[in-house]
Amino acid sequence: MEKVKKQPTRKCLGCMVTFPKKELVRIVRLPDGTVELDLTGKKSGRGAYICKSSACLKKAIKSKRIQNNLEVEISEALIEALSGEIEN
Repeated sequence: MEKVKKQPTRKCLGCMVTFPKKELVRIVRLPDGTVELDLTGKKSGRGAYICKSSACLKKAIKSKRIQNNLEVEISEALIEALSGEIEN
């Protein structure tokens, strides 16, 4: 009998729907306090997950879910960088 490997799931902070971890984009707060996009999903730090849609990103920012989840203030420049990265 073959073992079926369990796929980790995460919840998108925009639409609040659970997806397989690989389908989402990770935003990470690094140990030094900076926030950046983690496309590999392997960087060390506190992570938050979001769909690959700009609508979900806007919704998560407007409701301050990313800020609350990462426990850090998000700058306007970072929001623009995240939007540009997700749209590409």
